[in-house]
Amino acid sequence: MKPKNGEYITIFDTTLRDGEQTPGVSLTTEEKLEIARQLDRLGVDIIEAGTPISSEGEKRAVREIAKAGLNAEICALARTARVDIDAAIACDVDAVHTFISTSDVQMKYAINMTPEQVLSATVDSVGYVKDHGLVCEFSPMDATRTKIGFLKRVCKAAEEAGADRINIPDTVGVMTPITMRKLIEEIKSVVEVPISVHCHNDFGMAVANSLAGVEAGASQIHATVNGLGERAGNAALEEVVMALNLIYNRKTGINTRLLYDTSRLVAKLTGVAMQPNKAIVGENAFAHESGIHTRGVAVVPSTFEPIKPELVGRKRKLLAGKLAGTSGIKVELEEAGIYPNKDQLGEIVRRVKELGDKGKTVTDADLLAITRAVMGKVVKEKRIVDLTDLAVVTGIRVIPTASVRLVLDGKEYIASETGLGPVDAAIKAVQKLTSDLVNVRLKEYRIEAATGGSDAMGEVIIKVEDRDGNVVSARAVDEDIVMASVEAMIDGINRSLLKSRNRKNH
Repeated sequence: MKPKNGEYITIFDTTLRDGEQTPGVSLTTEEKLEIARQLDRLGVDIIEAGTPISSEGEKRAVREIAKAGLNAEICALARTARVDIDAAIACDVDAVHTFISTSDVQMKYAINMTPEQVLSATVDSVGYVKDHGLVCEFSPMDATRTKIGFLKRVCKAAEEAGADRINIPDTVGVMTPITMRKLIEEIKSVVEVPISVHCHNDFGMAVANSLAGVEAGASQIHATVNGLGERAGNAALEEVVMALNLIYNRKTGINTRLLYDTSRLVAKLTGVAMQPNKAIVGENAFAHESGIHTRGVAVVPSTFEPIKPELVGRKRKLLAGKLAGTSGIKVELEEAGIYPNKDQLGEIVRRVKELGDKGKTVTDADLLAITRAVMGKVVKEKRIVDLTDLAVVTGIRVIPTASVRLVLDGKEYIASETGLGPVDAAIKAVQKLTSDLVNVRLKEYRIEAATGGSDAMGEVIIKVEDRDGNVVSARAVDEDIVMASVEAMIDGINRSLLKSRNRKNH
């Protein structure tokens, strides 16, 4: 167990329970186990693995997580009904999180129980969990809309019945930091066990309200990776943790350098893409384009970065575009091994802005093309990977298959792969051959028609990311979308390799 004191905040991760309640998300047992192992590596204190009573598949998943030998406490959710609690106990979990509605509206319309019945069920369920020797966390659901007198009675009754923790859920996300702080202070005045907070994001204040709870004395926060959850989601784990660490100077058990990898895994397995401007883990969180910004971070990163990107497993990205400055473009070119003089750099910046003013996305390929035009023969773009042949087979009853022949560092290699479509198969074949040189993943794929008609030229724009978190972009144009996709991918791989090798040489 991790040492606990007044400065330590316990992280209760509910990605696999409340996060899976995100509309459209349904995880298999294997996927839940993969996420649980990653959460354990990340260092969360408690993993809420699911609600065993909900289905046989859910029960199996919770049981598999419980017997996986993880360091985190494994918890299962149960209503204040013995059948629910029995299902949780049968999974061999460490803890049971039991809950019941306590607000007037939910007692009347959701569970059809009187306040006295709710009190009785609370005492019975908590006592039943403790009789089985398990840790018990109790939640008065919709606590933030519950009459304060009754809420205090329920929490005190749960504590007297043996509850180890009392969790205060802002079930429909209606609190503000001030009201949340006052509420936790009220609860803390009547119970001595640790208090937790579980905040929803309906008004975009889940993280702020969670931190306000800590200010008032809560020692545990419920959170989900990427802020997944019902409706607008829950407090985002990555935001909560970084705010606790860097703003509040409070300790957690989280290895922050694994936050980005964890976010990507959860996004991949849930199918819920991350918005680019998402704090901490969004693709633009450490990207800079504005001239004054790029000039500042190129010299002293803290001028416009409150967090070092490496601290959360990220890399800084300076972007070329209409708002770009000389310093940022200079750094980007130097990473590619290109060193223009002052006049050349000025002209490159001018042309980049001109392209950006036309509404175009300025990729790394565009930047190098502009640089090549300005510097003439001075720029010789080295290619480590070259395509020599591509063959694709697809059809109604044929699994899409692609074969590629590449030259890697002067040697020729051939590989074949299948995929969901011809583009997917071809890109997988390229990645298969180049994985030992540079293990990149496709982050973004976009296709646009460059001309009209059935023979339209297709323009493919991609972004790839290497194992160190460095992102490069590339584009290619061809009548054949598969060919354009492969050429863009190979260009991206080449630029990634060149940047990586130039960084090592520096």
